[in-house]
Amino acid sequence: MDPLFAPPAESWHPVSTKLRTLHRLLFVVWTLVIAIVVAAVVALVLQWWWLVALIVFAATVVIVWGWLWSARNQAAWGYAENAEDLWIRHGVAWRQIVAVPYGRVQYVDVAAGPLERSYGIATVSLHTASSQTSAVIPGVPADEATRLRDRLTELGKTRGSGI
Repeated sequence: MDPLFAPPAESWHPVSTKLRTLHRLLFVVWTLVIAIVVAAVVALVLQWWWLVALIVFAATVVIVWGWLWSARNQAAWGYAENAEDLWIRHGVAWRQIVAVPYGRVQYVDVAAGPLERSYGIATVSLHTASSQTSAVIPGVPADEATRLRDRLTELGKTRGSGI
């Protein structure tokens, strides 16, 4: 592993693989919906069957790319806790690592839409006084999200300048 992105603690905690499954589901559904609508319009209005075949081929390529992307995207997300900070990493091509000192945390959000809840995952967001801080962890298992929320809230209180 690149030392620049080495974990500050013993190791990175990965996000749930259910995030990958959810991304794949959404990618396939939206690509198929768009491809079917466009292909139907082309077939009914223009009757250019070669263009319909091209749309089907393009949709297949996009679905394969999205399938591979979702696996790499999910694997790139991780977080690590040490005594003073929460570290979050993400990104495949443009990797990013964010360290949020516990004392700077003002509040912690846990959000889960209907699909996320059905997969048992949530998104944990840390809010600080800085609008520049991008501290979001998607795909955290629901019980771990609750534990992380409670821990970060408590650490924010005890470190002084936070919550």
